[in-house]
Amino acid sequence: MYTQAMDTMAREPGDGRKVVRSAEEALLEERFEARIDDGDFIEAKDWMPEHYRKTLVRQISQHAHSEIVGMLPEGNWVTRAPTLKRKAILLAKIQDEGGHGLYLYAAAETLGVSRDELLDALHTGKAKYSSIFNYPTLNWADMGTIGWLVDGAAIMNQVPI
Repeated sequence: MYTQAMDTMAREPGDGRKVVRSAEEALLEERFEARIDDGDFIEAKDWMPEHYRKTLVRQISQHAHSEIVGMLPEGNWVTRAPTLKRKAILLAKIQDEGGHGLYLYAAAETLGVSRDELLDALHTGKAKYSSIFNYPTLNWADMGTIGWLVDGAAIMNQVPI
């Protein structure tokens, strides 16, 4: 006998079928959406739908990976900086990027994932980072240009926040 309910049950995550939720879960999600609509802050330990938590982890880890991977092309230029002052500035910038990455990994950990899981996802290609760091920095001006573009993009991404 055919039933529509069978079509709403997800057999595997991401198979496109809607998951039938319990009444309790539906109520929790309704309260969650109301908090979002009211502009409330959602903390890591608060209840949230699993897809929301996964999206947060993906976004935070991508940002963290970009901070860490962004150190690599800059590090190549430490020994080739045109002056001692610029070398010191570049070292400070690299150190800042590493700190930002560590803070972001710690934030993702509060959502229930380990740093090892995040790095494994990066190493296997499941997680991404900003592709601008794949471009070569052939001269000192490239360093400034990439930094300017990345910082400008980060500012624009945070405007809605």
